[in-house]
Amino acid sequence: MAKEKFFSGFVSLVGRPNVGKSTLMNRLIGEKIAIVSPKPQTTRNRIQSILTKDDFQVIFIDTPGIHKPKHKLGNYMVKAAETTFNEVDAVLMLVEPDEKAFESDAAVIERFKGIKTPVILVINKIDAVDKSSILSITDMYRKIYGFAEIVPVSAKEGDNTDRLLEVIKKYLPEGPKYFPDDMVTDQPERQIASEIIREKALRLLQDEIPHGIAVEIYSMKKRSDKNLVDVEATIYCERESHKGIIIGKQGAMLKKIGIRARQDISALLGSEINLQLWVKVKKDWRDSDFMLKNFGYDPKRI
Repeated sequence: MAKEKFFSGFVSLVGRPNVGKSTLMNRLIGEKIAIVSPKPQTTRNRIQSILTKDDFQVIFIDTPGIHKPKHKLGNYMVKAAETTFNEVDAVLMLVEPDEKAFESDAAVIERFKGIKTPVILVINKIDAVDKSSILSITDMYRKIYGFAEIVPVSAKEGDNTDRLLEVIKKYLPEGPKYFPDDMVTDQPERQIASEIIREKALRLLQDEIPHGIAVEIYSMKKRSDKNLVDVEATIYCERESHKGIIIGKQGAMLKKIGIRARQDISALLGSEINLQLWVKVKKDWRDSDFMLKNFGYDPKRI
């Protein structure tokens, strides 16, 4: 009896900031792998997640939103996204059904010129518009690039995501299973936990602060006598005034961040969490090569 064919490959998710790349990846995987927030540029690193089915395995690479960089961290983020174009078996280009965003999307699409990788246009957030506008948006994009496929979805609601998986599978080559069946990400638990803390801060803090914060976990130890993990982390910001806002009156804001982060980290590790948070100022860390490497944003690792 002939052995059934197995298909495997890599697929990157690219697009402008805040179009729903991380939400879509989490939806396709069925678990929360990447952090999400309403703030642009939430994702800073390339994040790999793995979906394994009976006859295929796809490794999704969630990339930072492509934007005009204003500092070294921004340069790192754009480079992290662009270097995936020729490394994968297919690219998912996410856009919104909004004509106002077309010009910005066209600038991202311009970067595809010359690549041989098939690009699948994914029109996200279709739950927010009527069907007629989706058709007109589709025509606009079809005229500027030869997309291999065009698939409208709602990552938030899960609409048409099964169809998107069927399309993705068409572009996976026959190949081996790269990761075990039960593995959903290659990220270390410590990295995921630090991103969870940053996500909670993004959701709770004022607009001018979030892009200037980073989180470092410097201790994560499981107690030998009980199902409890002690986590110690520092939230770094760029200004002394921001430090006060992050801590809040009598520590109220920092406590809120900790409570929300503790719940998700507990679910991640499958144990109770004792989370200790501190806040420190590192002025202009986003333009410091040393600090960027320290926080895991090292261009040599891209």
